[in-house]
Amino acid sequence: MENKIAVIGGGLAGCECALRLAHAGIHVVLFEQKPQCRSEAHVSDDLAELVCSNSLRSAELTSGVGLLKQEMRELGSVFMEAADTCRVPADKALAVDRHAFSQYLTRKVLAEQGIELVCRRIDSLDDPLLAQGNFDYVAICAGPLASENLSRSLVSLLGDEQCYFYDAIAPIVWTESLDLSIVFRASRYACEEASFDPAQAQGDYLNCPMNKEEYQRFYQALCTAETVPARDFEQLRHFEGCMPIEALAQRGERTLVFGPLKPVGLVDPRTGRRPYAVLQLRAENADFETCNLVGCQTRMRQAEQQRVFRLIPGMAEAEFARLGSMHRNTYVNAPSVLNADLSLRRRPNIFLAGQITGVEGYVESAACGLWLACVLIARCLGHNLAQPPRETALGALLGHLQTPCKKFQPSNVHFGLMPTPEEKMRKKDRKQAYALRAREAFARWLHENFPH
Repeated sequence: MENKIAVIGGGLAGCECALRLAHAGIHVVLFEQKPQCRSEAHVSDDLAELVCSNSLRSAELTSGVGLLKQEMRELGSVFMEAADTCRVPADKALAVDRHAFSQYLTRKVLAEQGIELVCRRIDSLDDPLLAQGNFDYVAICAGPLASENLSRSLVSLLGDEQCYFYDAIAPIVWTESLDLSIVFRASRYACEEASFDPAQAQGDYLNCPMNKEEYQRFYQALCTAETVPARDFEQLRHFEGCMPIEALAQRGERTLVFGPLKPVGLVDPRTGRRPYAVLQLRAENADFETCNLVGCQTRMRQAEQQRVFRLIPGMAEAEFARLGSMHRNTYVNAPSVLNADLSLRRRPNIFLAGQITGVEGYVESAACGLWLACVLIARCLGHNLAQPPRETALGALLGHLQTPCKKFQPSNVHFGLMPTPEEKMRKKDRKQAYALRAREAFARWLHENFPH
């Protein structure tokens, strides 16, 4: 094909989109602002950097995100190829070595002859480089951390209120600095197995157990810790799925015990009993050299983070490889400003993909980039690609971007975005039923649209 497409942003959606387009024989110019410029959340010069957690969430097909990952594999996703290659132990979740993952995708992009990587920040939809490039289409995959100038250019075109929320990042600690006489290794619910022996427990997570008194001391410190405020002209809006732990704590003393610090399915080998609360730590890399404080994303000031988290048993001497932080995420009011093919209603040759559209999460962002590439390939071949049915994970996610509502909010993929099955069933059977229906619907759609 003689087509030429500009992809703005070398994040998850941008790399997935660019690689899929190039594999189809389309000339891609990938604009990436690094290494000259970085957002406040980026620390590496690699492409496809994971700025928050290293978890891609559930790997089970009885979850929305597990289904989405499998659908992406069947569409030939390079993102999923990288994730499966760089996987680290995380029980029923898919987690990756974040550095190996980013380096894998960076190498893929650099080795792809059909991709011309231009390290230059695009500040406007009318940037001279875009005007001079004679591009058939422009795909904006700048993500939620798009530069202020590019965001302003989008808002100017769309004439819509700029939407945003604040996203928090969890700290990472050096594993060797933990007190392993207190911290124990186990996977949740392993203690339910008949052969379980707490003293010999093995698993994919490290666990810091707390009794009631220890938890209450930690909880009080959380509630009184000094946090980083929003800028004067902004409201502090959070995405519910990535709420800072200190904000969750403000909802009540037991909120964390039923949330990120729940002890269910875990047994402290020192006591042989379930703790009152448990902080889990997930491997950041294959050798467990560093680990992530699961569910502990925070906007506490840095000194406060060290003081408060060291109150957790087993972390009194913890050394931090990275402290938590906060950053602003930008997205558009997708149902109002995007067509079903993710093009801008006011500039149909410009498309959006990734979290800037209003999908939330690493997997969802990459899936959006993959879908846009499929749409553009079909467009270059002179036909339109039918959208996956809403019974599928990808179709449900895309449907979210097309559903008008009073106040549009970002969303992860989940079964609530899918149509409710007509037949009645027991609650425990619902996930399996949604998953089975999704797999059948996706198989039919894939055969009809990608017969080879």
